[in-house]
Amino acid sequence: MSTMNPAMTREGEMADENRAQEQVEAPAETIIEEGTTVGRPFSDDPKFKLRNVEVFYGQDRAIKNISLDIGRNEVIAFIGPSGCGKSTFLRCLNRMNDSIDICKVKGSLALDDQNIYDSKRDVVELRARVGMVFQKPNPFPKSIYDNVAYGPRIHGLANRKSELDDIVENSLRKAGLWNEVKDRLDATATGMSGGQQQRLCIARAIAVSPEVILMDEPCSALDPIATARVEELISEMSESYTIVIVTHSMQQAARVSNRTAYFHLGHLVEVNETNKVFTSPEHDLTESYITGRFG
Repeated sequence: MSTMNPAMTREGEMADENRAQEQVEAPAETIIEEGTTVGRPFSDDPKFKLRNVEVFYGQDRAIKNISLDIGRNEVIAFIGPSGCGKSTFLRCLNRMNDSIDICKVKGSLALDDQNIYDSKRDVVELRARVGMVFQKPNPFPKSIYDNVAYGPRIHGLANRKSELDDIVENSLRKAGLWNEVKDRLDATATGMSGGQQQRLCIARAIAVSPEVILMDEPCSALDPIATARVEELISEMSESYTIVIVTHSMQQAARVSNRTAYFHLGHLVEVNETNKVFTSPEHDLTESYITGRFG
């Protein structure tokens, strides 16, 4: 009676799995028409106009001919599998990719019809207008007060201590944090809870009076209660700011955004009103992702 080597059996199973995966994924790439996005990728009142955007890391093209408007005072969520280009595209909007030597951005990217990649553009001024909140809270090792006051100080937004005090208080109020910290503004920010730290980072971004706030998975390191508070904050802030959020949580996208953009393998496949994306998507890939068939 013949016996089969268990290692060979497992290798065969893995090969079968790989072939099956290729059979699922290969057609997905072929049915995407590059540069074409279904749904409603453009806006009647755009804050950002992004046309034919491509991003390269060396020779590798991470973003493939994407055109999109981000509307004034809207919340738009970027969703899609890991590695699909969501965060890379987000980081184009305030030139955070500039810090990566091998990264090159092509296309037209305009904020209020002004080219943000103009060689004469002041990147510091751009990042004051387009603030960013990262995945992991990153408060400075300073007091709560000094964290919020840092931006206004370096940008010269306050001439007197009383003006700076007002900016700090108003920013903390907008971030829903004032009542929790007003009696300990001199305490070190790193001693706060994770949810409080993330709201402090939002207050720090708000303090320089931005017009746009970018959020790269802002709740991924938070517990459900802290996540709910940040989501409430996003809804409140949408009256005053344009907000772009990258999230792996489709439930979060459904709760906080006006429109949702689905990315796949560097392509922007579909953009539509959030309710439509999750109830009647126009593209088969979008439907496959939100129903859990891949991703």
